[in-house]
Amino acid sequence: QVQLVESGGGLVQPGGSLRLSCAASGSIFSIGTMAWYRQAPGRERELIASITSRHNTNYVDSVKGRFTISRDTAKNTVYLQMNSLKPEDTAVYYCNADITNKTGSTYYIENYWGQGTQVTVSS
Repeated sequence: QVQLVESGGGLVQPGGSLRLSCAASGSIFSIGTMAWYRQAPGRERELIASITSRHNTNYVDSVKGRFTISRDTAKNTVYLQMNSLKPEDTAVYYCNADITNKTGSTYYIENYWGQGTQVTVSS
């Protein structure tokens, strides 16, 4: 079984910073693209940042220049450094990963989600 466990959410004032972490554990052969999504109340879940296994990154326009996604391959962990936070960044943040599992001689790729962590930006 593979699990993604997020941490680092919380309450922060506008202009502040938070760093989210998401660690993958379990029967992992390799991890492909890892990503962060967020879902604000009454809105659809949106992709905000992604990073490939070669560390190529992509961001949605609303977070460019403020958020940085990174990963530690040895730790199977993805991070999201969030700076200059705004009230509109308030949401539940989810990590997502494409993970290759190995059972015996069989390899298969599945997409996994973390449980989500709340980020609230408010004075």
